[in-house]
Amino acid sequence: MAAAKTTPIEFTRQVQAETRKVVWPTRRETVMTGVMVVLMTTILALFFLAVDSFFEVIVAALLKLAH
Repeated sequence: MAAAKTTPIEFTRQVQAETRKVVWPTRRETVMTGVMVVLMTTILALFFLAVDSFFEVIVAALLKLAH
């Protein structure tokens, strides 16, 4: 079972045809998505900072008891 061979010119035409089908986001959509990424990243960073600090206190207290 041989694969169909495509010439470089035909490949380029196919790529151009597929590129025309792409629906690009508007500037507003891009900015809003970027803002949401920054916001969610900040919220998650703060959450993990709080969880990490909580466990740090617990581990420090347990180590103090063991010493």
